[in-house]
Amino acid sequence: MANAWAGEVTVTLDGVPHLCKLTLGALAELETELGEGSLVALVERFESGAFSGRDVLALLVAGLRGGGWRGTAADLLTTDIEEGPIKAAQAAARLLALAFGAET
Repeated sequence: MANAWAGEVTVTLDGVPHLCKLTLGALAELETELGEGSLVALVERFESGAFSGRDVLALLVAGLRGGGWRGTAADLLTTDIEEGPIKAAQAAARLLALAFGAET
């Protein structure tokens, strides 16, 4: 079970729950992947609703890797995410909120 106080979110892939967490390493990987000047710009995109599917995918991959998953973005493309793209976007947004100290 995910611990929100530790910045964790659970995402279920192909019926298997995985912990996600945006560790410092995961955040650095995310920043590189998205080519953003800052993660604040990514947070602002989510807050305004202007995020893309690529943003959601990159956030989930970074969070999953921060939680110990060893897959890649290519692996996630062929994986069933429980409750679909809406749940994936909600999990990605929650990861960002928790990583930056938003209330749980």
